Amino acid sequence: MPMPNTSWTVRVACAVLLCAAGSRGSAADNQLTAQEKAAGWRLLFDGRTFAGWQDPARRSPPGDSFTIEDGCLKAAAHPRITEDLFTRDAFRDFELEFDWKIAPGGNSGVKYRIQDHVFLIERPAARFEDQVNASLRNRPKQRPATGQDYVVGFEYQLLDNRLNPDALNGLTHQTGALYDMFPPSQDAARPVGEFNHSRLVVRGLHVEHWLNGVKVVDARLDAPEVAQACTRRWGAGSPVFDLLVKQPRRKCPISLQNHDTEAWFRNIKIRRLP
Repeated sequence: MPMPNTSWTVRVACAVLLCAAGSRGSAADNQLTAQEKAAGWRLLFDGRTFAGWQDPARRSPPGDSFTIEDGCLKAAAHPRITEDLFTRDAFRDFELEFDWKIAPGGNSGVKYRIQDHVFLIERPAARFEDQVNASLRNRPKQRPATGQDYVVGFEYQLLDNRLNPDALNGLTHQTGALYDMFPPSQDAARPVGEFNHSRLVVRGLHVEHWLNGVKVVDARLDAPEVAQACTRRWGAGSPVFDLLVKQPRRKCPISLQNHDTEAWFRNIKIRRLP
């Protein structure tokens, strides 16, 4: 009797296991399973188009901060206009999941509870924070062909913790942090170049940041640390301070940040929370 082809048998068994796993609820990239649909999840990115997003290329003058590449929304390095990619819809309480990776030395983020955004009036000798506050006080009337659109909101920080100099400014600037306010409980990021999985939960004034299955931030947006961080960076009573501390808007778009370096996002899905 001939001996069985062991390698062939193993390959078939593995294929059967993978098919079984798929039938239990795993999904291809940028798709939802039946269970996710039943639980109220919806895709924010279909892997091919800017449907559901405010495409910068369709504005006047057009922007070039994001493209679509290999099933990902990709933040471009050195765009003419450095601006975030905003969802068309606004969200109050929600759970967001997404996969992301970043280029070596890169910096990006996901911003939520966005209170405002403004094109900066450049004043080379002024501090960046002073430029933002001044631009909010005297807002430019037209969209420029070059420059930066600054987003005033809370940020889930995404960073190369080893090579980006912002990581040297403390743990509140490292991956997973609620930027400048709450540090991650640990460094749960995968090596640069690999995709990470993030989860963001916003319910009322309570937020959670999860990174690769680890809850790295559990905080409140009305905590003393928020006012302290805003005072330290923006100045008490400044326009940015008032927006972030008072938070007059609770139903807001979400944005993927362009921070002048390459970053990739996929499998972006959201569900509203009651």
